[in-house]
Amino acid sequence: MSNFFSAIKKWLFIAIMIFSFQNITSQLSVDAHYRPRFEVRNGYRELIPDGSTPSVIASQRMRLSFVYETEKLILKFSPQDVRVWGDENLSSSTGVYGNDASLDLFEGYVELKPTENLSLSVGRQTLVYDNQRLLAERNWNQNGLAYDALVLKWKVNQWNLHAGTSWNSLRETTSDNLYLPYRIKSLNFLWLGHQFSDKLDASFLHIASGITKTDSTNTLNFRQTSGAYINYNSNALKAKSNAYFQYGNNREGQKVSAFLFDADVAFKTGRLSPGLGISYLSGNDNVNGSTDHLFDVLYGARHRFFGHMDYFRNIPSHTNGGGLTDIYGYLNLKISPEMTLKNTGHFFSLAQTNQITPTDKYLGYENELEFQYMFNEWGAFKTAWLFYLTTDAFEQLQGVSNPAFPQFLYVSLTVNTAIFE
Repeated sequence: MSNFFSAIKKWLFIAIMIFSFQNITSQLSVDAHYRPRFEVRNGYRELIPDGSTPSVIASQRMRLSFVYETEKLILKFSPQDVRVWGDENLSSSTGVYGNDASLDLFEGYVELKPTENLSLSVGRQTLVYDNQRLLAERNWNQNGLAYDALVLKWKVNQWNLHAGTSWNSLRETTSDNLYLPYRIKSLNFLWLGHQFSDKLDASFLHIASGITKTDSTNTLNFRQTSGAYINYNSNALKAKSNAYFQYGNNREGQKVSAFLFDADVAFKTGRLSPGLGISYLSGNDNVNGSTDHLFDVLYGARHRFFGHMDYFRNIPSHTNGGGLTDIYGYLNLKISPEMTLKNTGHFFSLAQTNQITPTDKYLGYENELEFQYMFNEWGAFKTAWLFYLTTDAFEQLQGVSNPAFPQFLYVSLTVNTAIFE
C-alpha cells in the first residue's frame, strides 16, 4: 500500500505542476473513491453441498481520478488498488502488507477536442452506453471494467454519434495475432442516441466483435449485434426497453441467429415505486444444429441483470446453451430522503431445452432485500440479504444434488469525494 500512495503523491505533484503553468481556462480536479465490502457467501455464485462452511470475506477498492481539462483537451489518469483483506504475498504473518500486484491502472486516456461538437478519446477508458446491457463498466466487480479503445464522438443539437474501435494483444509480438478465445480481439461499435424530450430518449447500437477460435489461430470470426434502446422517465412512470439481434458467426465459425429482449416498467405512488420486468435471452433447442441461437451478452453488465446471486454470469455454461428467461417484480420504498428499502423477486427458467439441459425449464426463485442509507452527499451505506429457492432442474445444471440453503449477505460503504479542484 505504501507503493500505491507514493505513486499517487508523485502523480499529484506532476499534475499540480502542469496546472500551474497553464492559463486560467484550464482545470485540474482530483477525486477519491473508496469502497470496502463485507460478504457472507453461502451458495453465492454457485451452490454448495449441505454441511459446507460458508465463506466470509472482506474486500476493498481505492481509486483516485486525476482530470486535467482545457478547451481542446481532457487528460484522465485513474490508478486503483483492489484487494481482499489479508491477501498478502510477502513474508508477513500479520496480513497488513497486502498484495502489491493489486495496484493497476483503471483509466488512462486523452480526449482531443478539435471543435466544440467533435472529440476523439484514445486510451484505457470506460464504455457505458444505455442500460449497460452490452457495453458496461461492471461496477459490482471491485476491479470494474475499462477498455483500451479509440472513440470518435460527434454531437449536434440533441443527437450524439459515437464510433469506437479496439484491437487487443496480450503482449508485443513480431508475428501472428493470437489472442485468448474467450476475450474479444477486435471490438468495434457504432452508437447513435437522440434526446427527444426531457422525458424520452432512444438510441441505436451496432457492435462487431471479432474473436479467435483458439489461442493458436489467427482467423477472426465476427459476431454482429444490432438493436435499439428506449427510455421514458416522468414523475409517475418509468419505462425502458431494449431489443438486440445477433447474426454473423460465433467463435467456431458457426452461423448465428439470436436475440435479446428486456422491458421494465415502474410506477411511483408517493413513497412506493412498484415495478415489473422481463428479460429474455434466446438459446439453443439443438446443440448439434447448424445455427447458433444462443445470445452472447459480450462485455455487458452481469450483476445488474439476471439476479444478484450471480448464478447466470456465463450463459453458455450456466444454462448449457439453453438461454434464460427472467420474469421479475420489485417494490421500492422511500423511507426518507436518505433511506430506501427495495425488495425484488426473480422467477428464472430456461428459454429452450436441448440434449444437455434438464427437461424442466423452471430454475427457481431468487429474492433480494436491499437497504441503502445516503448519510452524506459523498457517502452511502448499503446492505442486502438474498436467498434462492432451487429446483431439481437448477440443481442439475449446478451439479449439486443436495445443496445448502443458498443465501448471500453483504454490507458495503461507498465514499466518493472531490479532494482537489
